[in-house]
Amino acid sequence: MLKDDLPRFRRLLLAWYARHRRDLPWRVAPAAPRGAAPEPYHVLLSEAMLQQTQVAAVVPYFLRFLEALPTIEALARADEQVVLRLWQGLGYYSRARNLHAAARMVVGEMRGELPRSVEALLRLPGVGRYTAGAIASIAFDERAPILDGNVIRVLCRLDKVEADPRTPAVTARLWQRAEEVLPRKRVGDFNSALMELGATVCTPRGPKCLLCPVRAFCEAQAAGAAERLPLAAKPKPRPLLRRWTFCVRHGDRYLIEQRPAKGRWASMWQFPTVEAGEAIDPARSLPGVALRDVRPLGEVAHGLTHREYHFAVYTAAADRTADMPGRTWVELAGLGAYPLPRPHIRIAAMLATA
Repeated sequence: MLKDDLPRFRRLLLAWYARHRRDLPWRVAPAAPRGAAPEPYHVLLSEAMLQQTQVAAVVPYFLRFLEALPTIEALARADEQVVLRLWQGLGYYSRARNLHAAARMVVGEMRGELPRSVEALLRLPGVGRYTAGAIASIAFDERAPILDGNVIRVLCRLDKVEADPRTPAVTARLWQRAEEVLPRKRVGDFNSALMELGATVCTPRGPKCLLCPVRAFCEAQAAGAAERLPLAAKPKPRPLLRRWTFCVRHGDRYLIEQRPAKGRWASMWQFPTVEAGEAIDPARSLPGVALRDVRPLGEVAHGLTHREYHFAVYTAAADRTADMPGRTWVELAGLGAYPLPRPHIRIAAMLATA
């Protein structure tokens, strides 16, 4: 049905977007003159933050980040620890490190200007095909398709795609379809409208088909299949990793350590943590520190996409040692200067109320 009248489909979707789009801080203000373009740095930052994260969660982080680092040049000059601290709590921290590296590349090799083309954008760390298309189309109105979770859902329902959208063949088909539906003008608005439709109307559960401006083109809605499409992924088992965390105190200071530069929560800080064993041996549980008066404080569970963590948290006392590489002593109130993974933010809150 969609192929029969693409111009009308585009007009209806753009008209709906003009009336119903959310006023988000990285978008051009509704009162701005027609044709006004958003700041490319704002688009880059928002797209990095929105990967696997809901809009409502991103807005305060975006505003705080932009207040501290208002330009791509400021981001490029910033220390990585500052960037991670601003990102703290948003998760998927590789996004922050890639964003930082991309800013340094733009400033160091591209005269401080984000490139306009998808091909050039793909050179930036952390920028894949979707992000490159989003930046090119939204910031520069380049005719580039996008395919995120919202657009996949919209296209699968419009075309009644009953195959798994995660398979390479179907993904390629959806990319082709995303390019076919693009208008020649207002490409950024059109791509934003597709994403907005998926986020607010064509939702994963309980799609609001009666409110959809393009329902007349939707084959899944006509067949009563919108609720079950696209096909859901089969859940995969997540391994459970157990850890011991020690809140080691000397006077009014606690020992914290920096995580390795590679891997999960890279370069962030935490209370000393080791793999859980059969039983706690205070003399051997924490290399380099002799613990005493070890007592249980509580437990913290933390789920990630592909694994789950369980932290058994203990308080302990120790003689203060000299700062070692990667370890330092800090007052509880001073933890705000260090980027901490979310489980350790929760552990700090437990300490504050203990």
